Amino acid sequence: MSKFKGSLQPDNDREPLSGLVERVTFHSPDTGFCVLRVKVRGHRELVSVLGSAASVQPGEFIQCSGRWDNNRDHGMQFKTTLLKVMPPSSIEGIEKYLGSGMIKGIGPHFAKKLVKAFGEDVFDVIEEKPDRLLELNGIGKKRVERITSGWSDQKAIREIMVFLQSNGVGTSRAVRIYKTYGADAIPLVSENPYRLAKDIKGIGFKTADQVAEKLGIEKTAMIRARAGISYTLTEAVSEGHCGLPEDDLLPTAEKLLEIPTVILRDALQLELQDETVIADNMADQRCIFLGHLWNSEKLIAERLKTLADGKPYWPEIDTAVAIPWVEQKLEISLADSQKEAVKKATSSKVMVITGGPGVGKTTLVNAILHILSAKAVSVALAAPTGRAAKRLSETTGMEAKTIHRLLEVDPMHGGFKRNTDDPLECDLLVLDETSMVDVPLMASVVKALPDKAGLILVGDVDQLPSVGPGQVLGNIINSGAVPVARLTEIFRQAAQSKIITNAHKVNSGYIPNLEIVKDEETDFYFVEAHEPEDAVIKINEIVKNRLPKRFGFDPIQDIQVLCPMNRGGIGARSLNVDLQKTLNPPTDDISVERFGFTYRVGDKVMQTDNDYDKEVFNGDVGYVCRIDPEPQELTIEFDGREVEYLFGELDQVALAYAVSIHKSQGSEYPAVVIPVMMQHYMLLRRNLLYTGITRGKKMVVLVGQKKAIGMAVKGMVEGRRWSKLEEWLSN
Repeated sequence: MSKFKGSLQPDNDREPLSGLVERVTFHSPDTGFCVLRVKVRGHRELVSVLGSAASVQPGEFIQCSGRWDNNRDHGMQFKTTLLKVMPPSSIEGIEKYLGSGMIKGIGPHFAKKLVKAFGEDVFDVIEEKPDRLLELNGIGKKRVERITSGWSDQKAIREIMVFLQSNGVGTSRAVRIYKTYGADAIPLVSENPYRLAKDIKGIGFKTADQVAEKLGIEKTAMIRARAGISYTLTEAVSEGHCGLPEDDLLPTAEKLLEIPTVILRDALQLELQDETVIADNMADQRCIFLGHLWNSEKLIAERLKTLADGKPYWPEIDTAVAIPWVEQKLEISLADSQKEAVKKATSSKVMVITGGPGVGKTTLVNAILHILSAKAVSVALAAPTGRAAKRLSETTGMEAKTIHRLLEVDPMHGGFKRNTDDPLECDLLVLDETSMVDVPLMASVVKALPDKAGLILVGDVDQLPSVGPGQVLGNIINSGAVPVARLTEIFRQAAQSKIITNAHKVNSGYIPNLEIVKDEETDFYFVEAHEPEDAVIKINEIVKNRLPKRFGFDPIQDIQVLCPMNRGGIGARSLNVDLQKTLNPPTDDISVERFGFTYRVGDKVMQTDNDYDKEVFNGDVGYVCRIDPEPQELTIEFDGREVEYLFGELDQVALAYAVSIHKSQGSEYPAVVIPVMMQHYMLLRRNLLYTGITRGKKMVVLVGQKKAIGMAVKGMVEGRRWSKLEEWLSN
C-alpha cells in the first residue's frame, strides 16, 4: 500500500494526481461517471481513477484531485472530486488518442503510421495541411476526406463539450447535440437550454436546468416554468399517461421547479395558447394533455367508430356454408365460441379478437383469413415487432410485416409515407399483438387504412400494456364500441402444457403449480434461490449447461433470460455482463467498449431505439458478426440482414442475453428463464409475470423465491392510465 503516493494521508485531504489515460474501462453516457486506467509518474502500475467527465479517450491527459480508497474487490483506487481532461501532448499520448477510434478512418495501426511520419505536428497536419497525408503509403483521397471530416467533427464536438462542461453538463451527449443542431449548437443552447431536454436523447430536464442556471436564467423565468410544465407531462407519458389532471400537474411541477403555483398557471396558459398542451374534461376533472396525444386519441376514436358503423367491403358471406368448408380445408374443428367469432368477423368492418395462450386465437384468425381470401379479399398482416411479424407469417402462411415496414417509414421527414393521402392497398388489415401498440402508432395505422378496408385487432388484453402512452387495446374492448370475441376455452392439446395452464392460473390470481414430480418431463420448472447471488449462479448454470444438455437448446439462440426490471444485481443489465462472461467470454479477438458494454463477435444484442435510416426498430434482436477497428464499425446481423454501426452509435444497442419482460413483448422464445426475487418487489405485478411466462414456447424456468411469486400473483395490474380514448369511444 505504501507504494501509492498519498494513500496514508488524512481522509479530509485532497491531493492532486495527473497522468496519461491508457484505457477507458467504463464510461456512462448518462452520468459521465468513468473508470480510467492511468499511467501516473512515480507509479509502477497503472492507477484506477474513478471520476466524472463528459468525454474521455485513451491518450488524453487528465488532471484531477481526490483521495485514495482501498476497495475490497478492486484494490487501491483514486476517487476524484474534480477531473479535467486535456488534449494529449506527448508522442505516446497522441498515438493512443488517434488510435482510440474517435476519428473515423484512423485506427491503432494507422495512428502509429501518422505519428511516425509527423510526430507532434500531426494535429496541425490533419487540420491545416491534410494533403500531406497523401505522402503515406496506403492512403488515398477518400481516406483523407474521411479523416479531415472526422477531425472537423471532433473539433466542433470538442468545442461543444467545453461549452457544456463549463455550464454544468456532465454527460457525453455532445455528438448528438452536434448532429441535431450542427454549427448552431452553442447559440441555440445559449438561447434556450431547455430545448436539450426535448431534442436530445439522454439529456433530461434536470441537466438542461443546470445549464440554464449556469447561463444565468432565473428560477422564476417563464421559459423555465413552461419547460417544467412540458417536462412534467413528458414524465407522465413515460409512465403510460397521455395527460394528467390539472390538480396533479401543477403540484408536481411546483415541487420540481420550486416556484410559486401562480407562475406555473401563467406558464400553463401560454402552453395552452400555443396548443402545445390541450385542456379537456375527464370524469369531471380538468385534465391537461400533450397536444399531439390528445389529437391522436381523438382520431383513433373517430376512425374506429366510423368503421364500426360501416359495412364490410366484401359481399355477404353465408357462414353456414363457409365454416364447414374452412374446417375441412384446414382440417380443424372450431369451437362454438370460434364459430361465433367467425360470424362477427365476416360481417363486421372492425373487430377485436382477444384471449390468453392456448385458446385458439391463431386457429380463428387462420379460418377468417381463408374464408375472406376465397372471396378475393386483399389482406395485409402486421405486428409491432419483427419477431411477432415473423411468427404471424409462420402461423398463417401469408406475408406479415412490422407496422413500421407496412406503413413505410419516411426517414427524411419523419413519420410514415402511408397516411390519409397515400393509404395502404388492402381490403382488410389484421394487426397482431395489439396490446403492444401505443396511441401514436395506432393513430398512424388508422390514418393509413383505406376507407373501404376492414380492421381486425388481435391481442391478449391481459398482458402488459404498451410501453408507450395509452392503453389502446384495453380501451377499445372496455368501450363496447367495437365487436369483441373474447376466447376463454383452453383447448385439450394446449391444456397438457404447464406453461399454458400456469399462465392462466397466474392471470386468474392463483399461484402457479411449482411442484415437480420426480422423473416427470415437463415444460415448466421452478428453481429456488434465496439470495440474488445464488440466483445469478443458478441462472448462468441453467442457461449454459442444464437446459442445453437435457433439452438440446442453444444457450444463445434459443434461451432468453427475462427480468422484471433492468437495474440491480438480478436486473437485466447486470445479468447481461454475467451471461456474456459465461456464454461469450473474452478472447484475443477484437472487442469494442462503448457506453458501459463490451461487444464481441457472437454477442446477442437488442436495438433500443427506432432507427429509421437503418430500418431497425426498438426490440429487434441481432448478433454481432463483425468488428472493424479501422473504419470504427461494428456489424450486426438482424434476421439475415447486416446493419453497420459506427462505434459512436452503439448507444442504440445493448447486450440481450437478458432483457426486461417489457422489452420481450411480441416475442416468443423456445425457452425463457425468469428471475423472480423480492428485490423486484416494486415491479412484481400479475400481468408482468403472466407476460413473462407466455413468452416461453417450449420451456419456462422460474428462478427465485416462492414468496416473490406469490407477491406477483397477488399484485394487481398497474393503476389507471390517464387517457381519453375509452371515453370518446363510449360516447
